[in-house]
Amino acid sequence: QVQLVESGGGLVQAGGSLSLSCAASGRTFSNYAMGWFRQAPGKQRELVAGITSGGGTNYAVSVKGRFTISRDNAKNTAYLQMNSLKPEDTAVYYCNADIRGWGTQGSYWGQGTQVTVAS
Repeated sequence: QVQLVESGGGLVQAGGSLSLSCAASGRTFSNYAMGWFRQAPGKQRELVAGITSGGGTNYAVSVKGRFTISRDNAKNTAYLQMNSLKPEDTAVYYCNADIRGWGTQGSYWGQGTQVTVAS
C-alpha cells in the first residue's frame, strides 16, 4: 500500500502561481512513477503532468511551459509548480503513484486538493 497526501491547493488570481505537494508513505517511493491529475466539474479526470522513477517527465499540452513536476526521493515527495494560472486550470488536483505508468488500474491516489483560479 502507498498512502498519498496532497497539500498546497487554494484560490489564486489568474496569472498567479501555486505549488502542490504530494507526500507518500508505505512503499519505496523511488520505484513509482508519480503523476498529477485533475478533474473539473462535468469533465473526465486527466493527466496534467507525470514523472517517471528515472526522472523523465510528461506534460499535457495545455500546461506545457507553465507547470513543472518534480520529485525528491529523499523526502518521499512529489511537487507540481503551477505558474501563469488560468481560470480553466480550476479543478480538483489528485496525486497518483503507479508502478506501471500513470493512473493505471490498481495505482494509488491521494484525496485531492482544490485549485481555483479566479478571472
